[in-house]
Amino acid sequence: MEPRNDTQISEFFLLGFSDAPALQPLIFGLFLSMYLISVFGNLLIILAVNSDPHLHTPMYFFLSNLSFVDICFTSTTIPKMLWNIQTQSKVITYEGCITQMYFFVLFAVLDNLLLTVMAYDRFVAICHPLHYMVIMNPQLCGVLVLVSWVTGVLNSLLQSLIVLNLSFCEDLEIPQVFCELNQVIQLACSDTFLNNMMIYFTSLLLAIGPLAGILYSYSKIISSIYRRASAQEKYKAFSTCASHLLVVSLFYSTSLGVYLGSAGTHSSHSSATASVMYTVVTPMLNPFIYSLRNKDIKRALKAFMAQQL
Repeated sequence: MEPRNDTQISEFFLLGFSDAPALQPLIFGLFLSMYLISVFGNLLIILAVNSDPHLHTPMYFFLSNLSFVDICFTSTTIPKMLWNIQTQSKVITYEGCITQMYFFVLFAVLDNLLLTVMAYDRFVAICHPLHYMVIMNPQLCGVLVLVSWVTGVLNSLLQSLIVLNLSFCEDLEIPQVFCELNQVIQLACSDTFLNNMMIYFTSLLLAIGPLAGILYSYSKIISSIYRRASAQEKYKAFSTCASHLLVVSLFYSTSLGVYLGSAGTHSSHSSATASVMYTVVTPMLNPFIYSLRNKDIKRALKAFMAQQL
């Protein structure tokens, strides 16, 4: 195949799910419902935290930021997918693809970093309870969120700029419902060594590193909990960590499943289905996990809903 210069490319094609016309209304309805549940669920978490003074603590400050990022995460991919289904089109412009890829990488990294920050918050709260409010002061909380955003923005900008220098072949079909970084790079005809090195380096730094931090934090938390004599204290400590542990497990299991699954299969349908778990299902379930397992959130939601009625 003859390579084409990237400035001549006008569009990519998102293969997505089944082409069967009979399935399109079902797929559209399913993903529209999941998107609305994700957006409104996370929005309720943000409103509940902001409306209840009792929830103006570091843990809920980080949770509201995670909910905001999850709203942005799903909004990066799902609206375009729904539009393509409705218009019976698979096209995404070159500019739109690069923009979507930039924001997808940004919010994926932010999700990862915020989960790590929340693990550190739980570590301080349980292992150093007497110094919690001193260590997790508002200034530090703000700095941790700011550093997460700056890191995510710089990483996404660097990844996108490197992709802009690639030349692409005639085959511009992406076996996904969105422009995923690895899939776009695989379509390039020019040398992708720098791109691959950047992906490996940032994966080690921004994925494996945070995961190691989370595991270390929870190893210390579990060790601290088991040293306590009171069964009531153990139960309280475990209950405060349960929601976050469940979200972390869901996030990493689905994201690893996407990349391990895509490495083992060339099926566009399998790859797209795996990505849905990572990009849609996890952000949709987060509000349920936190609200169902957290008495403070449930109380704040009830109070907020009562004020609106």
